[in-house]
Amino acid sequence: MTPKNSSHNLKYISLITLTLQNAILGLSMRYSRTRAGDIFISSTAVLMSESVKFVTCLFLVFNEEGKRLENLIFTLRRTIIENPMDTLKVCVPSFIYIVQNNLLYVSASHLDAATYQVTYQLKILTTAMFAVIILRKKLHSTQWGSLLILVMGVVLVQLAQDNKASSSLPVSGREQNRLLGFAAALGACFLSGLAGIYFEKILKGAEISVWMRNVQLSMLSIPFGLLTCFINDHQEISSKGFFYGYDLFIWYLIFLQAGGGLIVAVVVKYADNILKGFATSLAIVISCVASIYLFDFHLTVQFSIGAALVIASIYMYGYDPSKRAHPPASRSTDDVERLLKV
Repeated sequence: MTPKNSSHNLKYISLITLTLQNAILGLSMRYSRTRAGDIFISSTAVLMSESVKFVTCLFLVFNEEGKRLENLIFTLRRTIIENPMDTLKVCVPSFIYIVQNNLLYVSASHLDAATYQVTYQLKILTTAMFAVIILRKKLHSTQWGSLLILVMGVVLVQLAQDNKASSSLPVSGREQNRLLGFAAALGACFLSGLAGIYFEKILKGAEISVWMRNVQLSMLSIPFGLLTCFINDHQEISSKGFFYGYDLFIWYLIFLQAGGGLIVAVVVKYADNILKGFATSLAIVISCVASIYLFDFHLTVQFSIGAALVIASIYMYGYDPSKRAHPPASRSTDDVERLLKV
């Protein structure tokens, strides 16, 4: 197989994997919070996901350093201990990502998977907003139009769900608060955009690999995650135990969430914005169809129009006519944000 064919195959394999990961993660988070039985403590799952990501990225850095332990220790000391100001800068997105991931579980607890998947695309808007404010990035007219269409689509989806009868409960019978779910999703989008752009800003000019940056992130996120567990859920953890409600499905969910960023890293390397937009759009469609069968989700005309507008906005935002003839050498803002967290 020639290198060109190998790269071509990797492009589509990574896109298919990203599509499935995007769709399955939303569906799995929703199922984990609505199924019958003991409900796990979400803050502990976020902490375990960060721990899995830390171990994985540490192994990748170890591989980059020639699989020599002394090289790994030297790199960690040089990057983290001998550069305290740089490490301090990474504290900001580390804390933000922990809060964001906890908000995603709150959102998944109160929004159906399809609505959650569509609403979370508002991170495109917040990422663009912070790119303009922090990085002084200029958006072209197509991108401004796409952001307007995105907001219209999400509003239509939310209104469509609000118009439904509120008497229907999920299989578990637990009460749903759609306003809380939407507020949590909105907060997660805001934090996702802020952390992604802040991280891009500190990445520029730094000769540190993406995996090493993720090791830094996780090393700082884990203490923040522990703090979150024992501030928010101290009583519940003390009475029920740290791994209360855990089973094979929860461990699968933890590994799925931790692996998301690694999958995206491959997509960033081998695919372009239009194809990544296609993967995200297809994930929305899969979530909608699966929700109909798994969660008794009722697809309305208003929801369909809103979802279609969101999908169209994703394509429009990723398309830049000025770059068709001269592909950019560096990653886009959206690439960097997606590279770090899904």
